[in-house]
Amino acid sequence: MGPDEPEPARRGPDGSDLLAALLDGMDAALCAFDADGTVTHWNREAERILGWTAAEAVGRAGFAGWAVRSADAEEVEARLMAAMDAPGRQVNEFALLTKDGGRVLVRTQSAAVRGPDGKPAGVYCAFSEVHAQIDLERSIALSEALLEDASWGVVLVDADLRPAVVNAHAARALGTGRASVLGRPLGELLAQGAEELESALAHVLAEGAPPAPAELWVSVRAPEGERRRCWRSGFVRLASPLTEEPVPLGVGWLFQDVTESRQGEQEASLLRFRAQQLHRAARAAAECEDPAEAATVHLEFALAGFADHALIDRVADGGQDDGQDGDRVRLVRVAATPSGSPGPSRLAGWAGLPVRYGEGHPAVQCVERAGTVRAGAGSLGAEEARAWALSRQWPQDAVHALCAVLRSRGRTLGAVTFLRGAGRSAFERSDAMYAEDVAIRIATSLDLAGLLGDDR
Repeated sequence: MGPDEPEPARRGPDGSDLLAALLDGMDAALCAFDADGTVTHWNREAERILGWTAAEAVGRAGFAGWAVRSADAEEVEARLMAAMDAPGRQVNEFALLTKDGGRVLVRTQSAAVRGPDGKPAGVYCAFSEVHAQIDLERSIALSEALLEDASWGVVLVDADLRPAVVNAHAARALGTGRASVLGRPLGELLAQGAEELESALAHVLAEGAPPAPAELWVSVRAPEGERRRCWRSGFVRLASPLTEEPVPLGVGWLFQDVTESRQGEQEASLLRFRAQQLHRAARAAAECEDPAEAATVHLEFALAGFADHALIDRVADGGQDDGQDGDRVRLVRVAATPSGSPGPSRLAGWAGLPVRYGEGHPAVQCVERAGTVRAGAGSLGAEEARAWALSRQWPQDAVHALCAVLRSRGRTLGAVTFLRGAGRSAFERSDAMYAEDVAIRIATSLDLAGLLGDDR
């Protein structure tokens, strides 16, 4: 229509066309009766469910003889028209007849229609098939249960990858309140793992739900510090049911905390691997003619997956009895792994010259105490950590150390030192126990070498 063209006349100045469009656009079936029980309105959804067109329905007196069996008509009409005198809406279930003679069980909601004087002028009745209504109620009940009472975390994430709805379980897992989570970037909620989670959510938005749950390791910020958690997560893409083309509304993210079970599995797997390494080392060492070589075999097998470097130092005078007092402990290097490119351990110490260990060195403390000693560079910078390692006569990339005492026949023979670089975690108690098992086998081999006169 151009600026100079007259506006076409609108039909239905009383709004009847608008009312008809609204009624026909409803998702629920709707009919209306006047005060005498005559049908005045009938929309397309009612036509779809029962098969009767608006032209066939409007003007009929009630449902008797066409939409309801004659035997049931009186009761149905009485219950429908009772809504004129009742406050609010009345809910009923009826069996209605379709145009082809079938029966449909529907659930109705009826309420009075007031005239200009405020008196009841009729009744409107919205109805839908019972199974469709039950499906809707189940969906609503499921949504409410998931967002309130579920024993796993439920988070609805919008298209911007920010939480829009969070249930109580998820809020506790994230270490904050339900309201404070909403609208915040995931990077503010998670110290580590936010990038992986956002990548998974973006993939679901673009491609749809993955075929199986995924396990994500994250670090959650908490008042007592960061907590490392493993969440078994499932994702579903949410799309609007009100559009012709599916429009993504976001992602539904459901997760359970499986940290304890995964840590248990990892620990059990690690224990099995270490037990196998000890077994293999014992079989390989049994084939060595030289006991000193057998000691290096135990060292090689122990390094796999455990440490980056290892050293064996022996007390200079051959051994130290318990309770012996004397000068400061002097240690001689027996074997060491290469500090540069990887390779087999090398036997050393032929000249018997002591290693230049300073006072308070972890290996010296280990021998003096006859117990395991752990040490680390802590939070030092790269240059300071390198100087820390070199000052202790260790490879420059070492930042974590574990020294286990070598004991045999009631004597302290020396210490074995395991070293890790910055890419590994610090030694823990379980690592110390494994190192002590390896130290027992190395000490036995070194003691045998001394008895055979191979203590070079």
